[in-house]
Amino acid sequence: QVQLVESGGGLVQPGGSLRLSCAASGSISSINVMGWYRQAPGEERELVADITNGGSTNYADSVKGRFTISRDNAKNTVYLQMNSLKPEDTAVYYCNAKIVVQADLHIGNYWGQGTQVTVSS
Repeated sequence: QVQLVESGGGLVQPGGSLRLSCAASGSISSINVMGWYRQAPGEERELVADITNGGSTNYADSVKGRFTISRDNAKNTVYLQMNSLKPEDTAVYYCNAKIVVQADLHIGNYWGQGTQVTVSS
């Protein structure tokens, strides 16, 4: 069984910063891609950023230059540093990971429970 647990959301003023964390635990053989998605009210879930186990990153155009994704492979943890936050960044942020499960080595697609980020004055 595999679990993703997120932390770090909250309320911040425009121009402020937040750091999200997501730790994977359970019967993990290895983790391929880890990433962050977000979903605003009435909108579809969209990719914010992802990172491979080799460290290659990919960002949505709307966050390039403001957000930085990183991971600690030893801790099975992915981070999202969000700077220069804007009201349009307000959403529920979800962690995602493609995990090779120990029991049978299948690759599962796992999601965290979501953490609210609100950017408002």
